Amino acid sequence: MLTDFFGPTIELWPEILHALGQTGYMMMFAMGIAALAGIPLGTLLYLIRPGSLAQQPRLYAVLDTAVNILRSFPFLILLIVLIPITRFIVGTAIGTTAVIVPLAISAIPDFARLIEQTLLEVNRGVIQAAEAMGASTFQIVTKVLYREARSGIVSTCTIISINFLSFSTVAGLVGGGGIGDFAIRYGYYRYQLDVMAFTVALIVIIVQIIQSTGNYLVRRLDKRH
Repeated sequence: MLTDFFGPTIELWPEILHALGQTGYMMMFAMGIAALAGIPLGTLLYLIRPGSLAQQPRLYAVLDTAVNILRSFPFLILLIVLIPITRFIVGTAIGTTAVIVPLAISAIPDFARLIEQTLLEVNRGVIQAAEAMGASTFQIVTKVLYREARSGIVSTCTIISINFLSFSTVAGLVGGGGIGDFAIRYGYYRYQLDVMAFTVALIVIIVQIIQSTGNYLVRRLDKRH
């Protein structure tokens, strides 16, 4: 009976593996881009916020508003709006590679905001001690802030990675593929509930692996443990 129920799923296993590969490809590159842009932006927001190390209230107000506006865009709308930019960057607006552009851009403001909040949790006394010893702003950021906030930065990466799984579900709209799109195509459009159930279970397992790995690294890096 189980064989009859899961038979179609077993037959589709090569396609499932291909979809998993597409999801991994999108997440790996989008996460890298989001981190490379989001960490510096979040650090800048922290540094120039009122009362911080290099406060610039007006610039902070502009960047803060821009980040909030970008964060308010639903991913599906952003995906459509960014089609011209995606086509300019990768030469096409269709395909797995094309999805990386809106995925990364949608994650950058969230990444930046989470990094800013993580840096704000660093003990102010540690920063003041570094200032008293004559450390430059760059040294404070690289040797104090990032070191003290490393567990929070890993936690941010974990959260964004899990969000990518949700966002990649709509990748099928531009032919991006991925495990989420696979679940919709077979579970919704073809009404193969067994395939959808198996795929959803697979996504849950992936999320648990990402979260468990993130939690482990956070515990290892957190100086309070």
